[in-house]
Amino acid sequence: MEGKLGRREQKKIQSRQAIMKAAVEEFGQKGYREASIADIMRRAGLGIGTFYNYFQTKEEILFGLLVQLVDDVNREIETMRADHCSARDMLAKGCEVTAVFLDGNRFVLPLFLSASDHSGRPEMPHDTNRPAPRVKTVFTAIIREGQENGEIRRDVPADLIAEMFHSLYQAAAFSRLNLSFQENVALKTKLLLDGIRPQS
Repeated sequence: MEGKLGRREQKKIQSRQAIMKAAVEEFGQKGYREASIADIMRRAGLGIGTFYNYFQTKEEILFGLLVQLVDDVNREIETMRADHCSARDMLAKGCEVTAVFLDGNRFVLPLFLSASDHSGRPEMPHDTNRPAPRVKTVFTAIIREGQENGEIRRDVPADLIAEMFHSLYQAAAFSRLNLSFQENVALKTKLLLDGIRPQS
């Protein structure tokens, strides 16, 4: 019985992953608004009704992608923390992972940016009553840690510095410079990291 339940759960996980993968491909090809649930499920090779076993709306898929991003950043940071890396190196890696993810999934950017507001809740037609996971909170924790260790200047509030890191992605997305999104974020990150060194 347990074996059957295990297979059933595994099939659920595989179906959810297939829907997420198909959605990313459809959003990337047609744009978020133009891609329909029918398109996503056709690409996933599943019936339309199956969609609603996992998601209520397309917006929930974006939410799932944002959760994935935060998990990816957290995983990298925890590995670096275990290796006793500096707060500045962890911030640089967090920025890099976020830039790569957003560059490959531009349709997540509006939700990513809206998750930084005071409520922490993106506008979703079918509200799930869950706070949006925020990369900004991960960055804030690293910055506070760096301030306590004397690696990051203390005369500027950690929340303000985290807000500046979060704003890099919007600035890069709207930049008219002849740089790729990731290059733009990397250069802005370097300038910001230089600016938060402790004052001598």
